[in-house]
Amino acid sequence: MSAQCDLSRSRLQALIAEGRLQVNGNPISNAAGKVIGGAVYVLAIPEVTPLALTPVTMPLDILFEDDHLLVINKQAGLTVHPASSTGNEPTLVHALLAHCGDSLSGIGGVARPGIVHRLDKDTSGLILVAKTDAAHQHLSAQLKDRSLSRTYVAFAWGRPKALSGTVDTFLARHPKIRTRMAVTEDGKQARTHYQVIRQFSAGGLNIASEIECKLETGRTHQIRVHLAHLGCPIIGDPLYGKGDKEFSRRYGVAEDAALQSALAQCQRQALHAREIRFIHPQSKEEKTFVAHLPTDITNLSECLKSLA
Repeated sequence: MSAQCDLSRSRLQALIAEGRLQVNGNPISNAAGKVIGGAVYVLAIPEVTPLALTPVTMPLDILFEDDHLLVINKQAGLTVHPASSTGNEPTLVHALLAHCGDSLSGIGGVARPGIVHRLDKDTSGLILVAKTDAAHQHLSAQLKDRSLSRTYVAFAWGRPKALSGTVDTFLARHPKIRTRMAVTEDGKQARTHYQVIRQFSAGGLNIASEIECKLETGRTHQIRVHLAHLGCPIIGDPLYGKGDKEFSRRYGVAEDAALQSALAQCQRQALHAREIRFIHPQSKEEKTFVAHLPTDITNLSECLKSLA
């Protein structure tokens, strides 16, 4: 006989690790242990911990909302969820608490209610938020089996040798700089499909590229690390580039006032989550949403085009 519950696999593993599962009255903590025939298993599920976060009202660009989920076009500069490094800074989660009240999924935990996937603070674009645990589980399953599609647009210095391809590496924390990720020989597998959709040239040099990236996995800083690994760091990226001033000098555009003004205006990595496609957890219909480039990246693109 089998039983089903509404808890995710990761949530069940966490509860077992906390010793909340008993077999014939004895607690166990090994989630990988074999099931004992005829034994009585009892799982103690704790009460939901109240959120210790104060809702903060702020404008949200909501592209879609129903009783199950939201699709939000996040602005650059907004952190998705609180962490020790964010201090008292309001985050998207604080804004969601103000907008949704108690209707957010609790699967993400007390600090990440409703968050199905994340975007870096300075990456703009589409993010999916679950309102119910059932929707959260359904969308998370789509992330895992890759039926949930995410497409990004990046503006990067230079041009990759191959105009399209797949970057397939392992990523782990940088051994010396803990705020960075690095391509390593082990770690977690990361796979990004990319295609150069526009090249910006001047004086016979390939100054920059507009690159479409599709995630097959979703590791921390994945696109940023992979494009830098190709020798094309994202414009404005403070972690994985060598600085916009150095690249401007290298390509002979340091004196272009319009471009330098656009670079100064951008003030973040030129990366935007443009499109998301998924199956709605309730209606089972395919949903596609597109968020156009924000003004700072649009201005940068126009300046790059004018260099030719």
